[in-house]
Amino acid sequence: MPDITSGTITANGLHFDIDECGSGPDVALCLHGFPESRRSWRHQLPMLADMGWHAVAPDQRGYGGSSRPAARRDYHIDHLVADAAAMFDALGARRRLLIAHDWGALVAWVLAQRQPALLDGLVIMNVPHPHVFQHVLRTSWAQKRKSWYVAFFQLPWLPEALLGAGGARAVGRAFTDSAVNKAMFPPEIIDHYRSNASGPGALTAMLNWYRANFPSVLDEPVRHIEVPTLMIWGEQDVAIDIANTRGYGPLVRDFTLVRLPDASHWVQQDAPEAVNAAMAGWMRAGGLSLGDDPQKRP
Repeated sequence: MPDITSGTITANGLHFDIDECGSGPDVALCLHGFPESRRSWRHQLPMLADMGWHAVAPDQRGYGGSSRPAARRDYHIDHLVADAAAMFDALGARRRLLIAHDWGALVAWVLAQRQPALLDGLVIMNVPHPHVFQHVLRTSWAQKRKSWYVAFFQLPWLPEALLGAGGARAVGRAFTDSAVNKAMFPPEIIDHYRSNASGPGALTAMLNWYRANFPSVLDEPVRHIEVPTLMIWGEQDVAIDIANTRGYGPLVRDFTLVRLPDASHWVQQDAPEAVNAAMAGWMRAGGLSLGDDPQKRP
């Protein structure tokens, strides 16, 4: 398998640390969620490179060694979407495949609606379209109970204090307590996430994604998504109800759903072989497997 290397890019006026695999102008950009990092894509980057893509996973703004703006408003969805679009430009992308999980997936949904011509493919993992989530949140007590933490994160200083205690012990437990396949989260990965969250101002920056966008992001105007879209969903998600996988017909023209019964919210880390197989099959069926045709290689 191709090796993963680390580097940096400048996009939208910010610095981003990246992991990457492969090369060329066909870019697969992988966006992580909370409280993760670019390392959450460690199992996917080599597979994407094997399929002909320049696979790139950044630490998003506020995370890891990437730029960490101080103001809450700097984490508004407008800036997050602009970051992703600018990263494609900074990487010289000719074709653009956007792969995203959790908060990264919410950014991806909004980008696909606002800039429909930008993407050639969209892969979403365990976060619903904002319109779907708004409907489920309003009508489902199960989802209301699961979303309690979003309201908690709106409080000043207390979430930082509780999440950061003991070297961000609670951040590590967020993975180990809810993962189905706990062996996929070895100590070095948990230590990495805890270390990231323990940096100066890190937890406030990470929580500002919630504070700057909820609930307003759920009112994002609905625009029909034309780009082919794959949704991969770990069914053992403790935060987002399975009801959020329904209702996409009026929203997405070409929608494929793959449900994984033995995976958690952290699906691409919890069940990497199943996730990679689902992505590879969908990409081949949709003409996005550049590695299968030597003439399409960079």
